[in-house]
Amino acid sequence: MNSAHTLPPHTACPDPQLHIFLLTQNLARPGESASWHALTGGVSSDIWRVDLPGRTLCVKRALAKLKVAANWEAPVSRNAYEWAWMQFASWHCPDNVPHPLAHDPQAGLFAMSFLEPARHPVWKQQLMEGQVDQDTAAQVGRLLGRLHAASADDSEIAAAFDTGDNFHALRLQPYLLATAQRHPTLAPRLLLLVQRTAGIRAALVHGDVSPKNILAGPAGPVLLDAECAWYGDPAFDLAFCLNHLLLKCLVRPDCTAALVASFKALTEAYFEHADWEPRASLEKRAAELLPALLLARVDGKSPVEYLTQDHQRDLVRGLAIPLLRHPVEHLAQVACAWQAAVAPLHC
Repeated sequence: MNSAHTLPPHTACPDPQLHIFLLTQNLARPGESASWHALTGGVSSDIWRVDLPGRTLCVKRALAKLKVAANWEAPVSRNAYEWAWMQFASWHCPDNVPHPLAHDPQAGLFAMSFLEPARHPVWKQQLMEGQVDQDTAAQVGRLLGRLHAASADDSEIAAAFDTGDNFHALRLQPYLLATAQRHPTLAPRLLLLVQRTAGIRAALVHGDVSPKNILAGPAGPVLLDAECAWYGDPAFDLAFCLNHLLLKCLVRPDCTAALVASFKALTEAYFEHADWEPRASLEKRAAELLPALLLARVDGKSPVEYLTQDHQRDLVRGLAIPLLRHPVEHLAQVACAWQAAVAPLHC
């Protein structure tokens, strides 16, 4: 685990339950000193880096109420599904996920390896600083495609991740349904997207494939924070990640061409592995979800923190709303329309 920001360390454990967890899971020995550092950046869990003699690990605990301005509650059982997703991913792509160490489902806690920030920078931070590498984007697309392909049409994984309620609470309601409340005329279209997405069970979906949850590691990208894991529509993961590449253009207009090129590189690398259904149907669903997710990041329950100006939010609305009313079938069409919409920012 890695975070771009670390709060000042505690001299003692912030919660006795956490120390008990370390002891009962044989992650710490009685009498050992431990330094706890709260990691920032997420809204749905408390996360700590724990320094023990000669070793460091990471402990994560899900929150019942998320740390956002709007009232947003979600079941803490998602911690167990994130743990299960990490085990799945570590089996298929061990270099691309933190190593899972121990889990206590009753306490809603798990421990995993800590990845040094110097060797595992956060992809979001790189993008915000103007370090836009198309190869990194392609690696992310390739990894996502591999994980989806490894789980596609697998009834055992589908049964293990029958987490529609979690996904509704963490994604469909706060993103699409909350946006529908802000835009009543778009509600029928957004509701249709919710119903369609909820009804597809094709592969294991991570649910939060965002640059803030991706580390650019020496052995390739590392995926974090799979609290939304759900056996459902893989188009959601693809659209969710591509959405962030487009939004970064509003804070780095000088990198628009590189970000759009990364969008295309990620898309093509993903479809190199997406062989469980025809590309046309999967891409069409992603292309129709993408404008909804764009709009959700300004008018849903979890707006992106870096769009601080009205003109930025209005630009997103001006692009997303017409595409919701008149859907396109290809992701490149969304990227092209977006590039045209943000072009005046260069002036």
